[in-house]
Order: sequence, then C-alpha cells, then structure tokens
Amino acid sequence: MSIFNIVQNRRYYFILSAVLIGIGLVAMVISFITTGAPFQIGVDFRSGTRFEVQFQDVVTEDQIRDVYTDFGISNPMITSIRAEGLENAWQIRTEFVSPQTAKDIETELGARLSPIVPDTTRTESVSPSIGAEVTRAAFGAILLAAGIILVYIMFAFRQVPNSFRYGACAVIAMLHDILIIFGFIAVTGMLFGWEVDSLFLTAVLTVAGFSLQDTIVVFDRIRENIKKRPREKFDTVVTRSILETIHRSLATQLNAMFVMVAILLFGGPSIKHFIAVLFVGLFSGTYSSLFNAVPLLVAWEERAARRVVSSGA
Repeated sequence: MSIFNIVQNRRYYFILSAVLIGIGLVAMVISFITTGAPFQIGVDFRSGTRFEVQFQDVVTEDQIRDVYTDFGISNPMITSIRAEGLENAWQIRTEFVSPQTAKDIETELGARLSPIVPDTTRTESVSPSIGAEVTRAAFGAILLAAGIILVYIMFAFRQVPNSFRYGACAVIAMLHDILIIFGFIAVTGMLFGWEVDSLFLTAVLTVAGFSLQDTIVVFDRIRENIKKRPREKFDTVVTRSILETIHRSLATQLNAMFVMVAILLFGGPSIKHFIAVLFVGLFSGTYSSLFNAVPLLVAWEERAARRVVSSGA
C-alpha cells in the first residue's frame, strides 16, 4: 500500500483503528471488572486520600497495611514507588480521611516502622463532593468541545455542500483519538499502576485540539481545491489536498514529538505519565486526521452519491 492511495485503501486504516480501539475497550472492561472503574482513578477524580512516604529503612507492604488497619482502614491500596533516587518509597491510597487522621497516620508510620525521610511526605485528599464535581466537569468539557467544534466547522464550511459531514468527520476523528488515549491509560494502569488525574484531563483536551487542527487544515485545502477544480472527482480532489498538506502536518507534529521524547527520557517522573499520554494522543491525532477523518468523508460522499443515482434510476 502506498501513502498516495490513502483514500483507496481506507478500509485497512479503518480496520487498524478498530483493532486499536477494541484493545483499549477490552482493557477498560477488564479494569472495570477488577477495580470498579475503567481506569486507575486518581484522587483528583474520586473521593479519597493519597499518601506518599519515603522511609529511611526497608519496610514491607504488610507492615504498612497493619498501621492503616489499626486506624480502621481495611483495604488500603499500597504501591511501591520506583524511580531514580527513590528507595523505600510507597504510595498508599485510602478512603477519605480527615487532615488530622492523615497526620496521625504519618506519625504512626514513622514511629512504628521506620523514620520517614524529611520533606518527602505528601498527602492529598479529595472529598466525595469534589471528586464527583471534577468527574462531571471532565465529561462536560469533552462533550461541550465536541459540540462547539461541530457548529464551528459547519459555519466555516457553509459554502461547501453538506458542511455537516465535514464537522461530523472531524468530531469522529477527535473521539477516535480520545478513545485511543483512554485505552492507553487503561492498559498502562493495569500493567504499571498509572492513574488518571487532573493532568490526564489536560492531556485529553490538548490532544483534541491538536487532532482538530490537523483535520481542519486538510479540510480547508479540500474546500479550496473544490472551488479550483469543480469538475474533478471528489476522491481525486481529496488525494491532491492530502499531498499538499501532509508535509506541513508531519513537520509540525514531529517537532512536538521530538520534544516529548526528550522529556520522557530526561524529564522528571512526576510528568512522564502526562507526556506519554500526550505523545500517544498526538501520534493518534496525526494518524486519524489523514487516515480516518478524510477517508471517512470520502466514503460518506460516495455513499450519498450512490443513493442519489439509485433513487434517480
């Protein structure tokens, strides 16, 4: 298959996207069955308290669990934190506890198990009401963005026949990218314990913006070429438009990807999850703009044309 036959070979690209999204959906289902959520949900999106502590000496998970059990917390989620410069560091996620109880737990950990390394303890708490509000706001932001984008593209492309199709294809490509990063975070959550936090929402909205930018650039060139070549077949106009814009899309996205790779290799561990999600989403956005949104538009136009011919016959 040649890249110059993107429109003709669209079936293969649709199948690849379906497979990747299917893997992600399976991972989300498995995660939901095992944990009650499609991802490893961080404290930002649910009520609870997260402790991060680093001990001076070696301690075990059972020893930490015993301390929390004494405070009436029966099922804490305890994870060893492994990163450069970290030894004997642990993350403990529990149900919501008051600030005073959290302070008492930290004091008991240091007194009973091992002294805590100074200035390494971090505690974050989110009440049930705040966790539910953040979750609603996250989904609301995504739905609102999709609606605004659809209306904007319909208005911007109002001089092109069937402008709704352009907007719908752009939104579908955006949802494709969101599902890809949802699947990615579900898989990494199962394998490495990565959690969904407020930075993940930032990554989702950023990926949506990048994806739409690429799609609109190609659609805009299609609009220009339709005016220049009104008698040319639609799929030929689309292929021409892709070839005229692909270098710009790849150059822009590759520059950003190189920066992200550098951050992944040399950046701090606190932002690597965020950058990894951004990288996957950016790659997916570049792919979906060229190999999903545009071919989907062509398939839609061709199917509508066949219906017109059939009804005329």
